[in-house]
Amino acid sequence: MADKTVTVEQIGSPIRRHKSQRATLVGLGLNKMHKQRVLKDTPQVRGMIKKISHLVRVVDES
Repeated sequence: MADKTVTVEQIGSPIRRHKSQRATLVGLGLNKMHKQRVLKDTPQVRGMIKKISHLVRVVDES
């Protein structure tokens, strides 16, 4: 059985954001505009995406 994954893309700049939001972006492996990462779909990752939903976009869920 394959693990579910979610692809996220950074669409917002971390400039003038709180340190915790910048740290969340780094925790997801994002640090440049339009960079995409494929991550395991876990409750922890979903919480991080929700916290910075104004800076990232979910591209694909599989």
